[in-house]
Amino acid sequence: MTLTTRSTHACFGGTMGFYTHPSTETRTNMRFSVFAPDAARHKPLPALYFLAGLTCSEETFMIKAGAQRYAAEHELILVACDTSPRDLNIAGDSDSWDFGVGAGFYLDATQAPWANHYRMGSYINQELPELIETHFPVCHDKRGIFGHSMGGHGALVTALRHPERWHSVSAFAPIANPCAVPWGEKAFGHYLGSDRDTWQVYDASILMAQHAHPSEILIDQGLSDQFIDNQLHPAALEVAATQSGQRLNLRRHAGFDHSYWFIQTFVADHVAHHAKIMQAS
Repeated sequence: MTLTTRSTHACFGGTMGFYTHPSTETRTNMRFSVFAPDAARHKPLPALYFLAGLTCSEETFMIKAGAQRYAAEHELILVACDTSPRDLNIAGDSDSWDFGVGAGFYLDATQAPWANHYRMGSYINQELPELIETHFPVCHDKRGIFGHSMGGHGALVTALRHPERWHSVSAFAPIANPCAVPWGEKAFGHYLGSDRDTWQVYDASILMAQHAHPSEILIDQGLSDQFIDNQLHPAALEVAATQSGQRLNLRRHAGFDHSYWFIQTFVADHVAHHAKIMQAS
């Protein structure tokens, strides 16, 4: 498990780094970023993974969200990865902003030509944590995951599918019911094929209705979000939580849209949410 350091920067008493490594899952070079607070020089810390949304990269959250100061306060390492494989030049992978490059949807594709490289589900759940736990001073038994929009979908699905590996989970404006919205139908149809039954293992609302995650899940949703009605469907999570008994804190906020201004406002709450759960376990 080799990695290349692209750059490092002093940040809130710690180190903000950007890295590249060859991925066995995607069969490409993948990029990721890590913020390690000063406390990581003295002891292993829990790692909190962030999954970004459509068109974003491993830099977006680290640059825009302002989360490093809170990670330093709570003694958490932050990890962010890219949103898809890149530089493959697969026919159609760059034709639209909501599919292909920058839009891997954190699943393992089963359909040609995507199946050989678009394996972001296994990359997030297995390969990236193994890499981080080899090269950085993180605990091997305390992992949290959160994300925004497509990344909120990815965080919820990853934690619900693998609760033994992911001890805390939250999301900003997630695509809560992708089987029933245009973004999900487009991505799942191409990556997973026409059999809609195979899509259900990547739908957070369906998974949550079947079984609850052991920890409380925090969701923040802006009521002025331009995608709330046709793409996000947050109420589907409330229905699902009622069916499984999931502890769900879904907060709705007047005036907030889908942007990183929304994330900046509430990111401190999310970091604290994860710190409380992981540091208590």
